[in-house]
Parts: sequence; structure tokens; C-alpha cells
Amino acid sequence: MLKSENPLRSGFQTLRDWLEEREFLFLAEQAQKSRESRGRRRQDPECPLRTAFQRDRDRIVHSKAFRRLKHKTQVFLSPTGDHYRTRLTHTLEVSQIARTIGRALALNEDLIEAIALGHDLGHTPFGHGGERVLNQIHPGGFRHHEQSLRVVDRLEKDGRGLNLTFEVRDGILKHSKGKNHPVLVDAGKGPVTLEGQIVRVADIVAYLNHDLDDAIRAGVLRLEDIPESIRCGLGATHAQRIHAMVEDTIQASLACGLREIRMGPAMRDLVDSLRAFLFEKVYETEPIRREFERARKIIEDLYAALLRDTDLFHREIGDRDCQESRERQVCDHIAGMTDRYALELYKNLFLPRPWMKL
Repeated sequence: MLKSENPLRSGFQTLRDWLEEREFLFLAEQAQKSRESRGRRRQDPECPLRTAFQRDRDRIVHSKAFRRLKHKTQVFLSPTGDHYRTRLTHTLEVSQIARTIGRALALNEDLIEAIALGHDLGHTPFGHGGERVLNQIHPGGFRHHEQSLRVVDRLEKDGRGLNLTFEVRDGILKHSKGKNHPVLVDAGKGPVTLEGQIVRVADIVAYLNHDLDDAIRAGVLRLEDIPESIRCGLGATHAQRIHAMVEDTIQASLACGLREIRMGPAMRDLVDSLRAFLFEKVYETEPIRREFERARKIIEDLYAALLRDTDLFHREIGDRDCQESRERQVCDHIAGMTDRYALELYKNLFLPRPWMKL
């Protein structure tokens, strides 16, 4: 069809039909096509203008949970500087990196974007420190990737959820990484689509590089602290390191015939080295640990107060779902808080207020 031709005059009943047909014409054979989605948990009338994955992306962007990401910690708690990453800027960087890889491999960018924008919706305040605390004190444990799926399935839209497609939900649930070799994934446990696998790798590329960048900005690290093997293998600048990882992912994935999204062995070793370096010099340093211990007390005290104080529970949470335990509702509520909301609620509940004489 010519660029100037109207799709509705070319045998297509809707613009969506035309967009779906274009996927078959221009995307790789291994790409997930919108028309071949496994569908939604509940039937939903099709949109005449957008494919199923475009709709999922839009539903995520318009969700409350997505807006709250701008006030959730990435690594540095409630940073005052304008240029530190938040959970929202991390999400956008993951989306950009993933779409770059996806376009080079002729995969479905709409699906990639939807998964990337939704993958961290379940993150707690105070970053992974908050996640660890909830995992320890909540009877059912807590894992942010499972909570992200819970957000889109049950918590958004007053309990109705966003009713996303199977492929987006699968990518959100399975984006989490291993502890020792984050790029590798056990057989059968990774995302079922190549698009979901791309987001998982892009998440690694994004957080390793921007956490390093933020640590240098914060004065926790200096450029010369980066091991020479990493600087030589990945590059001396933030942009060079991202480019190296992205290019290797594209080449290695093409080399295996797009059976999976992967990095080459040498790049995987460099990623492991960079991650180990960040754990030693940033994530597990005394200043960072000290701040997260303060965050631990905030979450523990808020959790206990919401369980204990019925008036506070109803004021903060109400009766969202009588079928859910009180512990589950409290966990959901705290996980959904932004850093500043958690801090403000803690201050109102536990810190003395100045006496005012009228």
C-alpha cells in the first residue's frame, strides 16, 4: 500500500486491521503479532484504532501506579538533586533501550513498550530495601515482579485491574533477574515472547549503567574507581557502556537465529563484573545501608500501625476487598506508597508535633 493511501479504502475495515497486517509484513517471523495474542483475562471489545498491545501500553501510562513511580526511589533515597534517577526515569530508560534492541531485531515495539512501562509498577517505596522489608514481615512474602502483576490484574481501577493481554502480563511477571548471573535465565522460567526477553535484558542494561552514573554523581564513586577491565571492555562513558551492551545483545541474538535474546559470553562476564563492583562499592556500602535501615523502621512501623489501629486502617485503606486478609491489604497499601507519602504518614503518626498556643 502506498504511504499516501487511506487504509480504510484498501480493503481494511478499521485502522487496527491495517496495523495488524503491517506487523505480518514488516516484523520478523519470530515477533509476537498482536492478532495472535493469547488474549485477556476478560473479554474486551477491540479498539478500531489501536492494536491490543498499544491499548495495554496506554492503559499502563494512564494508571495511578505509573504516575506514582516518579516519587519512588531507585537507589538513593528521596534525592534532592534534579538529575538522580527515580523509579519512573528508570522505567523510561528501560523502555528506550528495549525499543532500540527490538527495532534492530524487527520485533514488536508496542509489546516491548507495554511490558517495559509496566514492569516496575509493584515496586515499594525506598527501592529494593523496601522490598526486602516487606518480604520479611509480610506472611506471604513479597516480590516486586509478582506485585507488579497484582497491580495490573487486581489493584488498579478500584479492584477491576487493567485487563491486559497475556503476553504483557507474562513479560511483567518474568522480568526479574537472578542474583549471581543476571543475564542468564533458567530454562522455561523466562518470558515466553522475545519481546519480554528483551525487556528483561534492557532492565539489566539500564540499572547497571544508571546506578553507576548516579553513584558518581553522588560522590560515592569516582570514574577512576571503575576497574580497568570494565572500562576497557565496556567503554569510558555512560553512553559507550550502554552502546556496547545493546550492540552485543543485538548481534548475539541474531547469531542464534532469534531463538532467544542473549548476550555473548564475554559480555555476560563483563556484566557480572560490573554488577559485583556495584554491590561492593555502592549497594552494600555503609552510607547506603544506613539509609535503608532508616527506611526499614518506617515500613515496619507503618505496617504494624495499620494492622493494629482499625481507625487508621479504614482511614488509609477502607474496605478494598473483604476477601483479602488485612495483612494482604496493608502490604498492598504500603507497596503502593511513594517515598514522600510514606515519610509524611510516618511523621504524622510517630513524630511529635510542635505545641500550638491559640
